[in-house]
Amino acid sequence: MKKYLYLFFSMFKIGLFTFGGGYAMISLLQDEFVEKKKIITHDEFMYLLTIAETTPGPIAINASTYIGYKYAKILGSIFSTIGMCLPSFIIIFVISLFFNRFLDIKIISHAFMGIKVCVIYLIFMAGVKMFKKIEKNAFNITIMAITFIVMILFAVFSIKFSSMFYILISGTLGLFIYLITYFKNRRKEQ
Repeated sequence: MKKYLYLFFSMFKIGLFTFGGGYAMISLLQDEFVEKKKIITHDEFMYLLTIAETTPGPIAINASTYIGYKYAKILGSIFSTIGMCLPSFIIIFVISLFFNRFLDIKIISHAFMGIKVCVIYLIFMAGVKMFKKIEKNAFNITIMAITFIVMILFAVFSIKFSSMFYILISGTLGLFIYLITYFKNRRKEQ
């Protein structure tokens, strides 16, 4: 029962104090479950993010479900998922009751402007941590640089392009490079 409560309250804390959605939670998930508790390795966390992004649903909930399963199987995934979802549900429910009056409060609107800056920082730091840990080779650096430039250009020119396509294109290119290398090595062996 101790494992389940740990998962529930850890996810609840992350869900309660992180604004900006799943991407802002990535850094906190990594700190708690990779760095501090070492429930999953960094490589597993990187794979987890790829899978969590490409499967239906919010990335933070998918990630918390996987972490819970890895640590305490089915019940762990249930406790983790509920812990991650419950704070958002409660907050959104309360806000929906007073939404119009809530936004008119000057201090609340200023607090949300400050929170936006914090969210950008959290997402940026998650990216920096991932960049430090990836294998630095020509292919990875090239794909990352091109993706970064294209994302900025699309944002500047207001071109809508799903993040799913970045993942699919990068995965296809990675598979293509792997196959070329594989067949090239087989040819050398013969």
